[in-house]
Amino acid sequence: MSSLSTLPAPAHNVQQRVSAEEWQVRVKLAAAYRMAALFRWTDHIYTHFSARVPGPHEHFLINAFGLLFDEISASNLVKVDVDGTVIDDPLGLGINQAGYVIHSAIHQARPDLLAVMHTHTRDGAAVSAQRGGLLPLSQHALAYYSRVAYHDYEGIALDVEEQQRLVANLGSSNILILRNHGLLTGGVSVEHAFRELHGLERACNIQIAAQAGGNADLHYAPAAAIDKVRQQSALQASGDGPGIARHWDALIRQLDRQGQGYAQ
Repeated sequence: MSSLSTLPAPAHNVQQRVSAEEWQVRVKLAAAYRMAALFRWTDHIYTHFSARVPGPHEHFLINAFGLLFDEISASNLVKVDVDGTVIDDPLGLGINQAGYVIHSAIHQARPDLLAVMHTHTRDGAAVSAQRGGLLPLSQHALAYYSRVAYHDYEGIALDVEEQQRLVANLGSSNILILRNHGLLTGGVSVEHAFRELHGLERACNIQIAAQAGGNADLHYAPAAAIDKVRQQSALQASGDGPGIARHWDALIRQLDRQGQGYAQ
């Protein structure tokens, strides 16, 4: 495995040898990494986002192990299959084994989820460590409260035997809190998975802030409101409707003010 002190260019022109559809997904996934860096959701070179490669093969794209999120570009993403075989690794860095275990399990079990995103943020990990998990404390939280799933911590996710339990706990949901670990969202597109993660992270921020008052009583949303917001959030949950694209387009405008290196 290679080591690097400066980031080299990929060994060959990736855009010229992949389909236009794959390149589009690469650009979107790289943008998601850069936005996560912009929002300070990163854990140095750890954690991972992935996206399924369009086409008949069970391939997905994930970050090269050793790159910071703000170094990810469309050309340096690694293509891997669900069995762990690296198909294309432009920088020769390989991938994080924990990333493979988590993402391959979900891509194989849930072909409806074209993108999967996982974070170790301070507030996300803090909520994951609470017995009650995500609480119905805010409008943000209510968008997820009725559909969040949980997976108990089993150690660093290096054991492929954990995959079966991970996907069983995820079930038909696309929102998973990994206990004592972090957050995970899936989506029918990169844009959808990122929208889900953006709101979930914010819900965790609000929960930790609300709990910072110590012994102050917290007011939970009433059951009727929880059910109402569940219905109102149905389009976001499914990835349908104009809201996902509107949210993504605004994020891209924000990101592009920092430069467009992600698209290279």
